[in-house]
Amino acid sequence: MTAPTPLPRRTRAAHPLARLAAGAGLLVVLVALLLVPAGPASAHAVLVSSSPASSAVVQSAPAEVVLTFSESVRQVTDKIRVIAPDGSRADRGGPVFDGGVVTVPVDPEGGRGTYLVSYRVISADSHPVSGAFTYSVGAPSTVPVDSGADSGADPAVSLATRVAKYLTYVGLLLLVGPVLIFTAFWPRRLSRTGPARVTWTGFALVVAGTLAGLWAQVPYTAGGGLLDVDGGSLRDVLGSDFGLAHLVRLGLLAASAFLLRPLLAGREGRADRVILAILGVAALFTWPLAGHPAASPAPPLSVFADAVHLGSMAVWLGGLVVLAGFLLRSAEEHELDAILPVWSRWAAIAVVALLLAGTVNALIEVGSPSALVDTTYGRLLIAKIALFALVVGVAAVSRNLVRRWREAARPRPLRRALWLELAVAAVVLGVTAVLVQTTPARTAGADIAGSGSTLFSTTVTSSLYSLQVEVDPAEPGSNSLHLYAYQPDNRPQPVVEWRATIALPSAGIEPIEIPLLPLTDNHATGEINLPASGEWQLRVTARTSEIDQATVTTTVPVR
Repeated sequence: MTAPTPLPRRTRAAHPLARLAAGAGLLVVLVALLLVPAGPASAHAVLVSSSPASSAVVQSAPAEVVLTFSESVRQVTDKIRVIAPDGSRADRGGPVFDGGVVTVPVDPEGGRGTYLVSYRVISADSHPVSGAFTYSVGAPSTVPVDSGADSGADPAVSLATRVAKYLTYVGLLLLVGPVLIFTAFWPRRLSRTGPARVTWTGFALVVAGTLAGLWAQVPYTAGGGLLDVDGGSLRDVLGSDFGLAHLVRLGLLAASAFLLRPLLAGREGRADRVILAILGVAALFTWPLAGHPAASPAPPLSVFADAVHLGSMAVWLGGLVVLAGFLLRSAEEHELDAILPVWSRWAAIAVVALLLAGTVNALIEVGSPSALVDTTYGRLLIAKIALFALVVGVAAVSRNLVRRWREAARPRPLRRALWLELAVAAVVLGVTAVLVQTTPARTAGADIAGSGSTLFSTTVTSSLYSLQVEVDPAEPGSNSLHLYAYQPDNRPQPVVEWRATIALPSAGIEPIEIPLLPLTDNHATGEINLPASGEWQLRVTARTSEIDQATVTTTVPVR
């Protein structure tokens, strides 16, 4: 057997401009760390109390409405409104935010009757929280309608945020894999053209996903459709922790681009590799800093564990892409004799790190055993664990094939195992993209102020409108119903009159009328007590004009 081909080690330094750009990227990180405000951390704020209290009847008009949330929140422009009985705005001036306490000045000379308070704020983990309640002065009256812009986001926006996350995950592994292999394993005689194209594709996907995530975050937090983005809302997002993390990521990517070119051509020096590694590690932290980990009960531990989790994934799966797509097809037997055992150990270390870091984050985000099975987040996590176990099983087969490489000397079975490993991993990434946009189980299962732990959400369509239906918690007992009507072009659809009933035919329960409270011209809410589990039949009729109306039905599983 001939000796393994020595791995190339070029010492030629990159152009000074590359060093300067990389240094600028590090400076951006340092500035960002100084700008990130310190404060209490949690996730998904919940309205704990209000003054006046919900449904309260007071004898004199208050001078202010005070909202107390379970954590610090920040403002969404013009999304906290107090509507007087005559339909006019009763709030005066902007609300004052002090941690989790929001004070809204109102007109103390307002008339008697029922007032509507609607709110939409941003949690510490960049997710929006909205709701509404009423109070009355003197005596209750007809509930006023908020004619302002709807506070609900288009369902397409939530999908866009998940797609953007998925693009960044896929791009990261395509970017990290070739860089890692080029640095440590790539034989000098082989062309780098194919893996270099994969690297730039990954780079482009991370940039595109980051930009798409920034854009989608505007309507996600402020409400509206994908095109409902204005300068003020965009500035608010860019000035948030979420926006800052994404801008830092883009800066680090720009700095890294100058060092990637010589590395992909095989002309990098040792200092360039060190700087590129620092930039890459710094960029990894922008993902947890823009999501749940930064708002967990233990932020430093969660952020670090999530960065390790993400980096291990990129090393493992990114390396598999290059190994299965290029090295197993092009490398000679003696080269694979040198590469495969080392790569197998690296992959094993990455999988162990992935498992440990994922376990730490799961323990933090789930909070209790019951939340693991009673919440959407917990069930998604179980699905991810099951798929991960399948990937590890396939990886064990691959590792066994590597051990028997000298005996078999046939790359085809190993290549097939690696591609299967990547295929299942792609599904895992999809589940992860949904998971990071889902309320953490520790918050969803907290049952703060009687809130539920699950949420049923669906969209049904008619010839006049599409209707987004949300039932929370979709469990026996008290439930909240939210209805959002949209036109075919995803603009809010004004509704003149709402009617809704819900029935459980399998248990002989006839249709129950649901009292609905219009919050805006296309958003209504209601409260209903569901006495039993089962497949409840929800029927909603929305009248959009004097003569136009349509009825839609959907099945709400109550468990």
